[in-house]
Amino acid sequence: MRYRRILEPGGTFFFTIVTYERRKLFVHQEPIDLLLKVTDEIRKRHPFVVVAQAILPDHIHAIWELPPDDPDYPTRWRLIKTGFTRLLPAINDPLIPDSHQNKNERTIWQRRYWEHTIRDDRDLDHHIDYIHFNPVHHGLVKYPHEWRYSTFLRFVEDGYYPIDWATSDIYKGIGSE
Repeated sequence: MRYRRILEPGGTFFFTIVTYERRKLFVHQEPIDLLLKVTDEIRKRHPFVVVAQAILPDHIHAIWELPPDDPDYPTRWRLIKTGFTRLLPAINDPLIPDSHQNKNERTIWQRRYWEHTIRDDRDLDHHIDYIHFNPVHHGLVKYPHEWRYSTFLRFVEDGYYPIDWATSDIYKGIGSE
């Protein structure tokens, strides 16, 4: 069976990108800064808007809005993942599987990623909440505003959230869907 992605010019998409075997690659500032730098460089050549994002130790959640004439998010992700991998200093890789050696790949990223086409404002709001609550869901922080590697504080500055969003028990189910 061949996997097909929905490519919609000007679309808004939710993504989950996972490190190989869930390696906790993003626990230090250096790889996070490198990822953000590579993403910014790709955005200059292949524009898109990062609507929301959270970088967690072993995965990334992001919502992107593409230009009206361009549906090609797979190329953007390929360039980001490849650029990051090339610039990342060698890390202690486990034995590289034959399938990776045959393609001259380092074991940094899972090959595939999850994407979801955002359908409407309610769907967008749900995924923005999911992204910003995810560090709490994974037990990395107690409250969303404590996680430095997300767009949460930008959303607070823009008036989308109060700073104390998700600080009471009524929010406990947000990140579990």
